[in-house]
Amino acid sequence: MEFYTCDVFTEQRFGGNPLAVIPDARGLDAAQMQQIALEFNYSESTFVFPPEQNQTRRVRIFTPTVELPFAGHPNIGTAFVLASIGALGASPSRVVFEEGAGLVPVEIAWSGGRPTWCELQAPAALSVERTASPEQAAAALSIEPDEVSSVVHPPQVASVGLEFLFVELVNRSALERLRVDVAGFEALVAAGLPDGVYAYVRGAEATGLTVAAGDFDIHSRMFVPLDGVQEDPATGSAGCALVALLAHLDGGASEEFRLRIAQGVEMGRPSMLDARAIRRGGEVVSAHIGGSCVMVARGELQLD
Repeated sequence: MEFYTCDVFTEQRFGGNPLAVIPDARGLDAAQMQQIALEFNYSESTFVFPPEQNQTRRVRIFTPTVELPFAGHPNIGTAFVLASIGALGASPSRVVFEEGAGLVPVEIAWSGGRPTWCELQAPAALSVERTASPEQAAAALSIEPDEVSSVVHPPQVASVGLEFLFVELVNRSALERLRVDVAGFEALVAAGLPDGVYAYVRGAEATGLTVAAGDFDIHSRMFVPLDGVQEDPATGSAGCALVALLAHLDGGASEEFRLRIAQGVEMGRPSMLDARAIRRGGEVVSAHIGGSCVMVARGELQLD
């Protein structure tokens, strides 16, 4: 069974977030897919099937330990791989994947006969739910409670298809010093909070929720240690939810709210994510995340 790997949200091979893609996974059951995902041991692997709802493909996404209803970099990378190998026909500009969380449209940009950039639209509307205390968030991240900022929002659960706990920090120093405390993450889950924690700081030139200058609006790190992902180099589903959350809190009248996000820097796998939220009448109506990909490898899985 053929597989490909690519690096997502980067223009440089061995940067960004690696992804394994099985372009034709027919014949595999859920247990086999979970075993294969553990074998690759990337944050996610994707398995592609014929559509069931008259869309482009059905896609199933697995971490090393669990299946996900939606995730960001797996959609971007899967669209890139399928387009690169000609599985989608001649230079498609848009595909729609069927997933557990709903339909996921992906736009594909081309140059010189090759796909160069993809952007997905999240499958669900913004959901802003429960909060955590600074003490709970700080315990999971091995920092002090006063290094958690609650100026814009307290540690906040939000989702556009997959839940995360969003924790804004006071500065880059705090972000760089984060370390996973497993007991702290277990305490979050015991309190009914997600085990995925997305910590971020706004750019140095930030004023309010906007950035006047600088390469990136957001610097971030994301941890899901209880699902086998100690740290994730790039998290598109979280970037989608963050841009939607901040657009919602900003409450401005502009139709588009954009963020350029850096992630994975502390891991040595720098990633660049372009996030945007669309607003109508001050309400967030859609969230999008995009970026570049680089092909890395192809091979065959031996299943007999």
